[in-house]
Amino acid sequence: MTDNDHSQHDEPSRSPHDRDPEQPSGGNGTRWTTRPETPADAEAVHAVNAAAFPTDAEAHLVDALRGDPQAWLPGLSCLAEAPDGSVAAYALLTRCLVGGVPALALAPVATAPEHQRRGAGQAVVRAVLDAARLRAEPLVLVLGHPGYYPRFGFVPASRYGIRPGFEVPDEAMMALVLDDSGPVPQGTIQYPAAFGI
Repeated sequence: MTDNDHSQHDEPSRSPHDRDPEQPSGGNGTRWTTRPETPADAEAVHAVNAAAFPTDAEAHLVDALRGDPQAWLPGLSCLAEAPDGSVAAYALLTRCLVGGVPALALAPVATAPEHQRRGAGQAVVRAVLDAARLRAEPLVLVLGHPGYYPRFGFVPASRYGIRPGFEVPDEAMMALVLDDSGPVPQGTIQYPAAFGI
């Protein structure tokens, strides 16, 4: 399946934590304003995650991660604003471990249904990855659509000897090395408790 063949209803290779394998529609000229989440955004962020997924589990996941000081990293939750100032898309990076070494997990990524396939998801993923680079974070992991995340530089995590502690298709578990000045950690991914995995 190519990204152009992907439709909103294709579910088999999509992570439950990524909801916007989008192709920009092109020609709409939308430039998305991105910024870090603030406490005042919590309700709108909850609404976007609830609308973007079949259930509100992702919205509750974000709320739970906010309350976990071991997982939540200020400045690594970003949103894209629609022209009217509402939240169009959201992306979150939280602390995880790979073989006991700190890394980041990208999840969820959500775009409000009315803004999907217009580039809002791409804009917010780029914003949160840029924020991670500014913090000198070395590694980001994502369980997501293999036709979507490689555009950001993600490759199968297995290339680095990184694996999840559960069964997923190899191409869906991906890694992005942000800082290659040191060795990339290897081993099993340990997610924050809120993920329930």
